[in-house]
Amino acid sequence: MNRALSDTLPAGNDAELGASTGAGRPLAIQAQGLVKRFEGTLAVDGVDIAVPEGAIFGILGPNGAGKTTTLRMLLGIIEPDSGTRTLLGHRRPADVARAVGYLPEERGLYPSMKAFEAIAFMGALRGLPLAQGRRRGRALLEENGLGHAADRQIRQLSKGMAQTVQLLGTLVHEPRLVVLDEPFSGLDAINQGKLERLIRRLAANGTTVIFSTHVIAHAERLCEEIAIIAGGKVPFAGGVDEARDRIPAQVRLETRRGEGSWRAALPADTEHDTKADGTHLWSFDLPDGGPEPLLRKLIEGEAGILSLSIERAGLHDAFVEIAGEAAARALEVDEQVKASE
Repeated sequence: MNRALSDTLPAGNDAELGASTGAGRPLAIQAQGLVKRFEGTLAVDGVDIAVPEGAIFGILGPNGAGKTTTLRMLLGIIEPDSGTRTLLGHRRPADVARAVGYLPEERGLYPSMKAFEAIAFMGALRGLPLAQGRRRGRALLEENGLGHAADRQIRQLSKGMAQTVQLLGTLVHEPRLVVLDEPFSGLDAINQGKLERLIRRLAANGTTVIFSTHVIAHAERLCEEIAIIAGGKVPFAGGVDEARDRIPAQVRLETRRGEGSWRAALPADTEHDTKADGTHLWSFDLPDGGPEPLLRKLIEGEAGILSLSIERAGLHDAFVEIAGEAAARALEVDEQVKASE
């Protein structure tokens, strides 16, 4: 998908282009210590972010947390007051603007433009010839089930269709990096599912996708890595599994017996309940040694296992643990507001 871009990218400093993660995976974005104030108010306070090439990376946090300001600094739309950032190996984001697709949270299309022309126009802003953009615009609309709307004016489209057109305009020049600011906002469940599939296809083709969201479910389903942002700070950046592992997995155990030598294998703070039929329910954090030693002691002690399940924490629980309950409540309010719009 990105071969056509290789000849158009300007040469950069070799040292900059060599940026990579500790595992040797090149970085599409690297930022350290980004700070931004607006009229004396600290909006972003020392943000560090590293996005591997080809990843789906989510920036998760409530409205007003600093997500949009962070994205705009990464892209060079606004300059940080302090800190450094590297975009596709370049310290000046403008040098690689044609390799980036950006969908801002504030949507905007010319209402009198036809759908395919709007896509071509957006591509032209990133250096794509208009004739090529028109051909690709029609093709993209057809591929995404909107071929019938190609010649309709934007004002004649539903809100969801218009948002899809703007998204396709973000992708028409085949960027190496796609940045989406709250891309799911205003979409119904069907169109949200379509967008999730499109994001996965982009990543499968080697495109790096970074998106901001206040909806935890999207980040949990899509992302390899995330940054949690709250109050302008990033208290966590890393893998989704790493975030979830901040909270121990929960063991739910049901046994026939309530006493025996096997009880020593259960943590001291285990919760216990006896059912009406005499069976016993136990709930506790998974011990550090994992389930195998526990199972061995339960079996050897003849506990009479009826069921045993291990439940890992979800990303929502991890968000509460990392960012705090106030930030989590703000997320829930944001979801309710968006759902009512």
